[in-house]
Amino acid sequence: MGALPRLAVIDLAGTTVVDGGQVPAAFSSALAEAGIEVSADQIANLRGSSKREAILRMMPEGPDRGERAAATFEIFKRQLTDLYDSTGVREIPGAREVFGWLRSKDVRVALNTGFDREITNLLLERLGWREGVVDAVVCGDDVPDGRPAPYLIFRAMEATGTHRVHDVANVGDTLSDLGAGENASVRFNIGVLSGAHDRARLEKAPHTHLLADVTELRQLWSGHE
Repeated sequence: MGALPRLAVIDLAGTTVVDGGQVPAAFSSALAEAGIEVSADQIANLRGSSKREAILRMMPEGPDRGERAAATFEIFKRQLTDLYDSTGVREIPGAREVFGWLRSKDVRVALNTGFDREITNLLLERLGWREGVVDAVVCGDDVPDGRPAPYLIFRAMEATGTHRVHDVANVGDTLSDLGAGENASVRFNIGVLSGAHDRARLEKAPHTHLLADVTELRQLWSGHE
């Protein structure tokens, strides 16, 4: 399978955090409060992208479009927090162990997400991942454009001192995740089937591997145990 990557850039919701439908529920509810109805397909197509950017794209044109989008984004964050409070935040079983295994093999681990820093910190706090679990965390508000732009991956490379995209593995559960990996020209562009998009969708996206979930990374690189 070749050498291990030097950096694994791994998504949060649906990839390392169990996707219980909280994100699409909060997204559709917040837009409904703004008078915007969205279909399940529209929401599915936005999974993995910057939530702030996605809400702005759904807003109709008008002089106060930016202000309405910002207000709706705040509603989304509040409703998502309430949903996580009621349902809890759970990791994909075995995700933390995979982080530890990768780091034991001198592979840096960076989490990346379309969430802003506030929501990301909430998730990390609930999971006990704030300190000593990964090497970097990059959020949607850290970059000028969200996925499928490659900037989250590039920022993770910068944060971990990784110089070559050939040394990078990108792992995610959505078309946007894999689009970002393709645009970043990473060596390993890995889709997982534990989240928003199923095999039929992910097979249409550029990828090097499709895995059941993030724990199969260990099997993928098992020759380097």
